[in-house]
Amino acid sequence: MLIGVPAETVVRESRVAATPETVKKLKAQGHTVRVQSGAGLAASVTDEAYAAVGAEIVDAATAWGSDLVLKVRVPSEAEMPLLRAGTTVVGMLNPFDAAGLARLATANVTAYALEAAPRTTRAQSMDVLSSQANVAGYKAVIMAVDKYQRFFPMLMTAAGTVKAARVVILGVGVAGLQAIATAKRLGAVIEASDVRPSVKEQVESLGAKFIDVPFETQEEKEAAEGVGGYARPMPASWLDRQRAEVAKRVAQADVVITTALIPGRAAPVLVTEDMVKSMKAGSVIIDLAAAQGGNCPLTEADQTVVKHGVTLVGETNLPALVAADASALYARNVLDFLKLIIDTDGKLHINREDDIVVACLVAHEGAVTRK
Repeated sequence: MLIGVPAETVVRESRVAATPETVKKLKAQGHTVRVQSGAGLAASVTDEAYAAVGAEIVDAATAWGSDLVLKVRVPSEAEMPLLRAGTTVVGMLNPFDAAGLARLATANVTAYALEAAPRTTRAQSMDVLSSQANVAGYKAVIMAVDKYQRFFPMLMTAAGTVKAARVVILGVGVAGLQAIATAKRLGAVIEASDVRPSVKEQVESLGAKFIDVPFETQEEKEAAEGVGGYARPMPASWLDRQRAEVAKRVAQADVVITTALIPGRAAPVLVTEDMVKSMKAGSVIIDLAAAQGGNCPLTEADQTVVKHGVTLVGETNLPALVAADASALYARNVLDFLKLIIDTDGKLHINREDDIVVACLVAHEGAVTRK
């Protein structure tokens, strides 16, 4: 089978969908891999590195004209004419982008959006959201260190003692946990908050303090326990008290990192303008939800601004700023997914009995298949 790896053309996108590691494995399975010249340069992968493992270095039209095209982002309108009818496209195609899915359906291609994979044990190795969130959580802290004009660790010097930075992390998913771990390694004092009280143990295991909000009713206690390993929405009474506690911590913080994202919806507001006004001059907010409106209304997408003396960073694609490792992790996710759609004869097939395949399939035979 012919597998194509085009260069990404979206502004600020530096990742690539296959690395020499995964190309070598695809070649070993008998496939021909065509990599567009320069596709990996922004991720520190040269054409020579791809050629060394057996890839063909080709132009854009040849990469796109393959049976299977591996992408990071959904093809743009300018790229659509390069797609052949009947091609299969695999990538982070944004299952909530109705216009993008319609373009794919109109082009009569079979498309799989990897973000739509279920959060199950079997799907973990192809969980692109988690692999890229890990990168984003790490990079968020590194960016905060760069923007913050003081030290992160406590230092005892001949000129006196320097206090450790106080870091508050709002949202303790994969990105939040990685942010805690990275900030801890750099010597910061960390507090973290989440609407799921059940994550307290994870937060504390990484050396941070969980912003605890006691339960006042049986309803609150039962909601916190969750069902079947999943947290239930907390009652409004508890959420109101949590916001008040978070506001106190934000006012004392040197750095705030917000990570709350809801797929397909605008990001929830976690840090209000009044909370920003309460922060010390020189403090930093890194808003990981900038692409979806931001967890702070003052955040500006892809801009770094100073408001009320606080620096707000609205970078919308943090994984692309660690392109080499982000690409390596993503390419492994893609490789594991391909095992589900390539049969033992090396041909593409759609297994309608596989829950992961069904969840990720977003376009087929001229129609959008995602409900």
